[in-house]
Amino acid sequence: MPVGTSLCHLSRPHGPKEELHMSAIYNVQDVCCVSLELSKSTWVCAFQAPGEDKASVHNLPARDIAGLEKVLRRLLHATEVRLARPLQMVVCHEAGYDGFWISRSLVARDFNVIVFDPASFLRPRRGRVAKTDRLDATGMCRTLRCWLGGDRSVASSVRIQSVEEEDAKRIGRERKYLIQQRSRVVSRIKGLLALHGIYVDVKGIGKRLTSVLTSLKTAEGVELPKFIRRDIERMVQHWKLLAEQIATVDKERAEAIRSEATFPHADKVSRLSKMGGVGEISATVLVAEVYHRKFGSRRHLASFIGLAPSPYSSGETSRDRGINKAGTKLARCTLVELAWFWLRYQPQSELSQWWHQRFGKAGMRGRKVGIVALARKIAIALWRYVEFGVIPAGATLKAE
Repeated sequence: MPVGTSLCHLSRPHGPKEELHMSAIYNVQDVCCVSLELSKSTWVCAFQAPGEDKASVHNLPARDIAGLEKVLRRLLHATEVRLARPLQMVVCHEAGYDGFWISRSLVARDFNVIVFDPASFLRPRRGRVAKTDRLDATGMCRTLRCWLGGDRSVASSVRIQSVEEEDAKRIGRERKYLIQQRSRVVSRIKGLLALHGIYVDVKGIGKRLTSVLTSLKTAEGVELPKFIRRDIERMVQHWKLLAEQIATVDKERAEAIRSEATFPHADKVSRLSKMGGVGEISATVLVAEVYHRKFGSRRHLASFIGLAPSPYSSGETSRDRGINKAGTKLARCTLVELAWFWLRYQPQSELSQWWHQRFGKAGMRGRKVGIVALARKIAIALWRYVEFGVIPAGATLKAE
C-alpha cells in the first residue's frame, strides 16, 4: 500500500484556516509515527508503531533520502505484517538549517510530511534536562502522535514551501544584507577619518571622497597617514562593489516581478505597488515574506508576522510585554518603515488620522510605540486589499 493514500493532503501547503479541521481526520491507532533528527553528518530516525510506547531508533548518513525511504518502507511493511492490518505513516522533522528540501523530497516519494516549528514544542521546566539526538527523535514521535490526535498545543506546524516560494525571498533578503554591509563600510570610513579629526559628508562617497582623499588634511594640519589612507581607499572600493551589487539586485527584482513563472504571486506585487505610500521594493518583500500565504483571519496574520501582543498576567501582576517578535524580522521591519511612509503619503486615511489622534501628542516614545500599532493595522489593511480588493478607508491609489 502506498504510504500516501489517505493522508496525502498533509504534504500539501496549508494555512491556518485549513488546519482548524484537520484534528478530526486521523485515527492514530492506524498511524505509524516517524520523526527525523537532522544534522550535517547523521540523521536519527525514530519509528513508533501504533499501540507501542517505545520507538525504534535508526541512524542513517545525512542526505541519504533513498536509504531513508528504504528503511521506512521496510519498517512499515514489517509492522503491517505483525499487526495484520494496513497502516498509514506520517513523517515529521523540525524546520531549520536544511530548509524544506527534505520535505519536498519525501513528498515526491508519496510520504506524508509535517514540519514542526522547534520553538513551539512544550518543554519541561526543570533546571537541567538531558538532550541527545536519540531523546529528541523519540520525544518528537510522541509529540507527533498527540498532534495528529488533535492536541495542537504540543507544537505548531510550518507550511512546506515550494522551491519558487523559497527562492523569491532571496531578492529582498539579499538586498537587505547588501545595504547593511554598505552601511558598515560607510561607518568604518567615517570612524577612520574621525581618528584624525576629519569629519566629512560621505554622501556620494564613491565619487567625492576618492577625489579629495589625497588632499585631506588632519586636524593637526598634516597629510593623512599612508596606511590609513590606503585602508580608506580599499573601503571605498568595497563600497563601489556593494553599490553595483545592489543595483544588480534591483534590476533582477524588476525583471522577476514581470513574470509569474520566475516570481510567485507577481500579480500581488503589482497590485500592492499601486497603493499610495507603498513602493515596489516594499511590495516585493511583503509578498515574498507574507502575502504569498493564505491566512484564516487577521489574528493569524499578525501572529505570523510577530506583531501580536504578549501579555503577562499572574496573580496581582498584569502588564503588557509588547509584541512577541516571533515572525519574520524583515517583514516586521519593512512594515514599521512603511508605517512612517503611510503617515506622509496617506494623511487623509483613517489609519493616519487614528494614529495622530491617539499618539500624535504622546511624545517621542509614545509615537514609536504607536507606529508599531499602526504597522499591525497596515499589515491587516494591505492583506485585505491584496486578497479581497478592499481599499483601506480614506486611502488613495497611485495615478496610472
